[in-house]
Amino acid sequence: MNSNVAKQVSASAGAVDLVPASDFPTLDLDACALLLDIDGTLLDFAPTPREVKVPAGLVPTLSGLLARTSGALALVSGRSLEDIDWIFGPQRFPSVGGHGAEMRLSTDGEAVATHAPPMNPELKRRFAAIADLHSGIVLEDKGYSLALHFRLAPQAEGAIYEAVSRIRADLPNAPIEVLPGKFVCEIKHSGFTKATGVSELMTHEPFKGRRPVFLGDDVTDETVFAIMPDFKGLSFSVGRQAQGVAGEFSGPNEVRRWLAHLLTDS
Repeated sequence: MNSNVAKQVSASAGAVDLVPASDFPTLDLDACALLLDIDGTLLDFAPTPREVKVPAGLVPTLSGLLARTSGALALVSGRSLEDIDWIFGPQRFPSVGGHGAEMRLSTDGEAVATHAPPMNPELKRRFAAIADLHSGIVLEDKGYSLALHFRLAPQAEGAIYEAVSRIRADLPNAPIEVLPGKFVCEIKHSGFTKATGVSELMTHEPFKGRRPVFLGDDVTDETVFAIMPDFKGLSFSVGRQAQGVAGEFSGPNEVRRWLAHLLTDS
């Protein structure tokens, strides 16, 4: 890495100026915890969630950074832990899954629930029926939440959100939350988010006491951006501008190159 353009970000540093992602900031891996969203951050989007591809070299890079941080690397995703393991298998990583509904603290640890109840089956059935509006809508049942992907049918976005609004109007007291994302509408039980999951994660070893560095691309990641100052942490957005971040990456490819630089330069 060109030391003239790299900007050092140490665990003892205070507030930092905006850092262009092209400068490839360096981190003190002995003192940081790396928290990484998956879709749109580590991986490029695919037409459906099951079609994502893991580029060659990414798993070895993540495994190397996991070792280099003494285990303080976690994937933070709306996907379930089961789905995360399917993507990166046979390698497993510490993870926060289901938008904070579940987590695993180590590669060989068991999943730990974060007090997030599964969605009511009847409520889930009603929202699932929205997928019948168009053959291009892909329904994903995550247990704790339900996602309606419309990347294959972007013209169905309005109809999806109208149907969701009608169901919510019928059940104004139902403890549900709607999460709009990139070509996806997700419905989950209220009371847990990626931020609540990350906050819980940071109370456990080996993450406790380290400075979190979070990368995310979507509006659902903004809850984590917002809590990073509470931990003297840093956040970086991917592919979009966001408030309160230390810098921006143009896309997953640049994120992957930066992670590889972190490992080779440490």
